[in-house]
Amino acid sequence: FYRDVLGFAVARGPTDRMVALNIGQDQVLLLFKRGASQESTVLPYGTIPAHDGSGRLHVAFGIKATELDDWERRLRDARVSVESVVVWPEGGRSLYFRDPDGHLVELKTSTWAGRVFH
Repeated sequence: FYRDVLGFAVARGPTDRMVALNIGQDQVLLLFKRGASQESTVLPYGTIPAHDGSGRLHVAFGIKATELDDWERRLRDARVSVESVVVWPEGGRSLYFRDPDGHLVELKTSTWAGRVFH
Protein backbone atom coordinates (compact mmCIF):
# COMPACT_ATOMS: atom_id res chain seq x y z
CA PHE A 1 0.00 0.00 0.00
CA TYR A 2 2.63 2.55 1.03
CA ARG A 3 4.79 1.64 -1.96
CA ASP A 4 2.11 0.95 -4.58
CA VAL A 5 -0.55 3.54 -3.70
CA LEU A 6 1.41 6.30 -1.95
CA GLY A 7 4.54 5.85 -4.09
CA PHE A 8 7.14 5.55 -1.32
CA ALA A 9 10.33 3.82 -2.46
CA VAL A 10 11.69 0.87 -0.50
CA ALA A 11 14.97 1.86 1.17
CA ARG A 12 15.63 -1.43 2.95
CA GLY A 13 13.84 -4.75 3.27
CA PRO A 14 11.35 -6.10 3.53
CA THR A 15 12.74 -8.43 6.17
CA ASP A 16 11.00 -10.79 8.55
CA ARG A 17 10.82 -7.82 10.93
CA MET A 18 10.29 -4.58 9.00
CA VAL A 19 10.56 -2.48 5.86
CA ALA A 20 12.08 1.00 5.53
CA LEU A 21 10.52 3.41 3.03
CA ASN A 22 11.90 6.70 1.71
CA ILE A 23 9.11 9.25 2.17
CA GLY A 24 10.89 12.47 1.30
CA GLN A 25 14.14 14.31 1.50
CA ASP A 26 16.12 12.82 4.40
CA GLN A 27 13.00 11.13 5.84
CA VAL A 28 12.19 7.47 6.27
CA LEU A 29 9.10 5.58 7.44
CA LEU A 30 9.79 2.33 9.31
CA LEU A 31 6.96 -0.19 9.24
CA PHE A 32 7.37 -3.11 11.65
CA LYS A 33 5.43 -6.34 11.53
CA ARG A 34 3.11 -6.63 14.51
CA GLY A 35 4.94 -8.25 17.41
CA ALA A 36 8.29 -8.31 15.59
CA SER A 37 9.89 -5.61 17.74
CA GLN A 38 8.70 -6.51 21.24
CA GLU A 39 12.21 -7.51 22.26
CA SER A 40 15.27 -5.25 22.15
CA THR A 41 17.61 -5.89 19.23
CA VAL A 42 21.23 -6.09 20.37
CA LEU A 43 23.73 -5.24 17.64
CA PRO A 44 27.55 -5.05 17.80
CA TYR A 45 27.26 -1.25 17.51
CA GLY A 46 24.31 -0.57 19.81
CA THR A 47 20.89 -1.71 20.98
CA ILE A 48 17.51 -0.82 19.50
CA PRO A 49 15.04 -0.70 22.42
CA ALA A 50 11.89 -2.83 22.33
CA HIS A 51 8.83 -1.13 20.85
CA ASP A 52 5.54 -2.22 19.39
CA GLY A 53 2.24 -0.61 18.52
CA SER A 54 -1.23 -2.00 18.70
CA GLY A 55 -4.59 -0.71 17.68
CA ARG A 56 -5.28 1.88 15.04
CA LEU A 57 -2.66 4.58 14.64
CA HIS A 58 -2.62 8.00 12.95
CA VAL A 59 0.22 9.10 10.68
CA ALA A 60 0.40 12.37 8.73
CA PHE A 61 2.48 13.40 5.72
CA GLY A 62 2.99 16.94 4.46
CA ILE A 63 2.21 17.56 0.79
CA LYS A 64 2.19 20.62 -1.45
CA ALA A 65 -1.20 22.34 -1.62
CA THR A 66 -1.11 22.11 -5.42
CA GLU A 67 -0.87 18.29 -5.17
CA LEU A 68 -4.03 17.67 -3.12
CA ASP A 69 -6.38 17.18 -6.11
CA ASP A 70 -3.90 14.77 -7.71
CA TRP A 71 -3.74 12.79 -4.46
CA GLU A 72 -7.54 12.58 -4.29
CA ARG A 73 -7.60 11.25 -7.85
CA ARG A 74 -4.77 8.80 -7.15
CA LEU A 75 -6.57 7.41 -4.10
CA ARG A 76 -9.88 7.13 -5.96
CA ASP A 77 -8.13 5.26 -8.82
CA ALA A 78 -6.67 2.85 -6.22
CA ARG A 79 -10.17 2.39 -4.71
CA VAL A 80 -9.16 4.01 -1.44
CA SER A 81 -12.07 5.82 0.23
CA VAL A 82 -11.44 9.32 1.50
CA GLU A 83 -13.12 9.57 4.91
CA SER A 84 -12.84 13.30 5.40
CA VAL A 85 -11.40 16.56 4.11
CA VAL A 86 -10.75 19.31 6.65
CA VAL A 87 -10.23 22.96 5.69
CA TRP A 88 -8.21 24.41 8.57
CA PRO A 89 -9.20 27.93 9.72
CA GLU A 90 -5.52 28.93 9.96
CA GLY A 91 -4.86 27.73 6.39
CA GLY A 92 -4.38 24.51 4.47
CA ARG A 93 -6.37 21.31 4.13
CA SER A 94 -6.08 17.72 5.31
CA LEU A 95 -7.25 14.61 3.50
CA TYR A 96 -7.99 11.52 5.65
CA PHE A 97 -8.16 7.86 4.57
CA ARG A 98 -7.26 4.40 5.94
CA ASP A 99 -4.51 2.00 5.00
CA PRO A 100 -5.35 -1.72 4.58
CA ASP A 101 -4.69 -2.33 8.32
CA GLY A 102 -7.17 0.37 9.36
CA HIS A 103 -4.60 3.00 10.35
CA LEU A 104 -5.62 6.59 9.68
CA VAL A 105 -3.44 8.35 7.10
CA GLU A 106 -3.52 12.13 6.73
CA LEU A 107 -2.15 14.20 3.87
CA LYS A 108 -1.75 17.77 5.17
CA THR A 109 -1.03 20.82 3.02
CA SER A 110 0.13 23.12 5.83
CA THR A 111 2.12 23.31 9.03
CA TRP A 112 0.38 23.45 12.40
CA ALA A 113 0.75 27.23 12.28
CA GLY A 114 -1.12 27.32 8.96
CA ARG A 115 1.83 27.97 6.63
CA VAL A 116 0.87 26.27 3.35
CA PHE A 117 3.47 23.93 1.78
CA HIS A 118 4.58 25.02 -1.70
